[in-house]
Amino acid sequence: MSGRKDFLNQAAPENYVAGLGRGATGFTTRSDLGPAREGPSEDQIKEALAKRAAQLGAAPPTAYGATGKKDDDDDDDRFQDPENEVGLFAGGAYDKDDDEADRIYQEVDEKMDRRRKTRREEREQKEREEYERNNPKIQQQFADLKRALSTVSDEDWANLPEVGDLTGKNRRNKQNLRQRFYAVPDSVIAGARDAMQLDTNIADDGANGASADAADGTMTNFADIGAARDKVLQVRLDQAAMGSGGDSVAGSATNIDPKGYLTSLSKSELKAGEVEVGDVKRVRVLLQSVINTNPKHPPGWIAAARLEEIAGKIVAARNVIARGCESCPKSEDAWLENIRLNEGHNAKIIAANAIKNNDRSVRLWLEAMRLETDTRSKKRVIRHALDHIPQSVVLWKEAVNLEDNPDDARLLLAKATEIIPLSVELWLALARLETPENARKVLNKARKAIPTSHEIWIAAARLQEQLGQAEKTNIMKAAVRELAGQHAMLRREEWITEAEKCEAEGAILTCQSIIRETLGYGLDEDDDRKEIWMEDARSSIGRGKYETARAIYAYALRVFVNKKSVWLAAVELEKNHGTKEALWQLLEKAVEACPHSEVLWMMLAKEKWQSGELDNARRVLVKAFNQNPNNEDIWLAAVKLEADNNQTDQARQLLQTARHEAGTDRVWVKSVEFERQLGNNEMALDLVNQALQLYPNSDRLWMMKGQIYEEENKLPQAREAYNTGTRACPKSVPLWLLASRLEEKAGVVVKARSVLDRARLAVPKDARLWTETVRVERRAGNLPQAKNVMAKALQEVPNSGLLWSESIWYLEPRTQRKPRSLEAIKKVDNDPVLFVTVARIFWYERRLDKAASWFEKAILSDSELGDTWAWYYKFLLQHGTDEKREDVIAKCVLSEPKHGEVWEAITGDPRNASKNTEEVLKMAVGKLDDT
Repeated sequence: MSGRKDFLNQAAPENYVAGLGRGATGFTTRSDLGPAREGPSEDQIKEALAKRAAQLGAAPPTAYGATGKKDDDDDDDRFQDPENEVGLFAGGAYDKDDDEADRIYQEVDEKMDRRRKTRREEREQKEREEYERNNPKIQQQFADLKRALSTVSDEDWANLPEVGDLTGKNRRNKQNLRQRFYAVPDSVIAGARDAMQLDTNIADDGANGASADAADGTMTNFADIGAARDKVLQVRLDQAAMGSGGDSVAGSATNIDPKGYLTSLSKSELKAGEVEVGDVKRVRVLLQSVINTNPKHPPGWIAAARLEEIAGKIVAARNVIARGCESCPKSEDAWLENIRLNEGHNAKIIAANAIKNNDRSVRLWLEAMRLETDTRSKKRVIRHALDHIPQSVVLWKEAVNLEDNPDDARLLLAKATEIIPLSVELWLALARLETPENARKVLNKARKAIPTSHEIWIAAARLQEQLGQAEKTNIMKAAVRELAGQHAMLRREEWITEAEKCEAEGAILTCQSIIRETLGYGLDEDDDRKEIWMEDARSSIGRGKYETARAIYAYALRVFVNKKSVWLAAVELEKNHGTKEALWQLLEKAVEACPHSEVLWMMLAKEKWQSGELDNARRVLVKAFNQNPNNEDIWLAAVKLEADNNQTDQARQLLQTARHEAGTDRVWVKSVEFERQLGNNEMALDLVNQALQLYPNSDRLWMMKGQIYEEENKLPQAREAYNTGTRACPKSVPLWLLASRLEEKAGVVVKARSVLDRARLAVPKDARLWTETVRVERRAGNLPQAKNVMAKALQEVPNSGLLWSESIWYLEPRTQRKPRSLEAIKKVDNDPVLFVTVARIFWYERRLDKAASWFEKAILSDSELGDTWAWYYKFLLQHGTDEKREDVIAKCVLSEPKHGEVWEAITGDPRNASKNTEEVLKMAVGKLDDT
């Protein structure tokens, strides 16, 4: 066994200090300090001080009992305890004088401290504010940003990424989960369809067995399921159509039709037999508690009575409301409810009691009058009411309405205006009953009594119009002056409303006078007066007040004589809602005011020509030439005038002159079109070649050249013309389409595909090119490739109604057309081509009302699309009336459509140049593709 000790028993090395390695040295423990001792108490200190004072022969100090200072801020050597003095005064005696001096100094210090307190607090407040301004808190630094958060929309909040989700992946996953849907079983759809249907037939045993089989799911009626799905899709299509204007989205509409809403409320009104007994009992307890808590509260009694009425306990309702009237004898509503719940003689007794307690209540007097059956009794009641309430206009009006004799009514109104001189209604009623001369006197009295009433001035103006003296005195001018002096002028919108009221009542001259004197009031030259007045006129037209709009335009034209836009708006109003003579007069004034506006000159010439006044139309164009030399529009209008009247030589001569004096590519195009219409293809080809030397970048010239060769069956030359044209005008989509159709006509589908591929590279994301590519594949019988191309097209141009229509009608099975149309409407905003496709779907399903509504939506969306008019007219040929067809033709002629694939193909044919809009419409119907 070794003699070496173990580690714990070995001696410590030299210079070893415990805890030095870990820094635990130099600390003091309780053993170093010794046991803790308490300091002297307050009593011991006082006793020691008293003993010291006795040794010195002085009185014990009393300053220790004085109140100390409240502030501990000044804790320096100046305010030491006198008992603890050091230095020179350490051995001095503390006597009564010292104690008194200490108290005096202490009082002085406290008084000085109170005097300085206000200034010190102000100084400290300023220092604190300065410090906070120089060192603002983080909360104050972001205060403006917090206030700006109030403008953040809900959508922006929803788009904020969560912490740890900066890429938005989690948010997208949550949205996908919310949008996930599951197929509804057929039994649920069929059950929902039949939920509101009632079957009153008693089935036999066999029928019962069949229904049992259907109920347990062993048999499925696919016809019923299809009908249910059609109903669901129809509702969704209607919702999507409502949302296509941007007002709402299916399922999220927030606008409510007030009329329909109120109707639904009235339909949902509970009847006595439909109320749950438990609900009535619970509500009865609640209302009884309300009545007991506050018996002077009339609505509680009324609600309790109506509850009993709904529950079918009319006697209990009468008892409740009777007790309510006893508790609330001054309540009109309680008495009226009591009268309503009673009838006959009892109601009259209740009304008499009600009036005794409320003899100043107009409503109770009127209700008492209505309870009477004969006119004499009604008059007696209303006269008693006037004795109690002579200042009530309503009672006077009822009294006048009860009079059959106009003289008696006039006497009553005269008395009423004496008692209530500030009632405009009574003055106007009296004026209407008087003769014209007396009415003028009555209105003068009324004007003096109520100088701020505009109604009296308008009535005076209408009286002057009835007497035929509207032109002699300008009543409305004086009215504006007086009302402005009384600071009672209406706003411009309110004056327009008054003018529209006069128009509705047949006072046209008064309407015009109101507009003439008030439309410019309050508007300065700095304001955009023209736009304001134009908007006012458009609003009046929208409300069907055409005379008001005409007066607004007339006033605007006096201010803006040389503004072409105002003249055009006024002309449009006369064209749609005026007479032919008024339109001619307005156009003649317009060309005098704007002689350099070729549009106005051509409109005047066109109106003259359409009225059969050919010579006058020529004179108008001659004047237009003098005012606008070398204007191509006027040249072409003159050519059209002569060509439509079979003056071929004069038209050709005008075109030749126009090519030299106003040589533009448009004039050359019209020249080529004119020769093609006459069948002179050689001359047309010569003209087009000359024009291309001058205007090589005109796509219409290249198209016409190719079409001329194509008409002559010279396909190589036509191909060359189209190819050269596409190189010169690579952005012209119609030129690319003609080149592709030429190759397809020649039977070379591969080249047609190649042309369209190059076209899509030159003009990317064009729906017409993608649609033509799909049609090429479809006409070639390659439907799978057509669907592939359509898928790519919808990715490139997802908002094209043309592409969606092509896909829905030609590439989808009939059962999928309606769901696809719903998807298309959600993606495409207000496209007439798509609306026509939806209408055709309903037409095919024999839902004629729905089809007609969708056709009308398409026309409202774009009235210049001729194909829409053609489809609607074709629909009416099968399912419309003669009046409706004539109305559609008239509206189509008025709209003058210019666009559409079939429409442009017909109007672009030189052989149809002389066809009018109605003839083109009927031709378009025959060329529509019905497959």
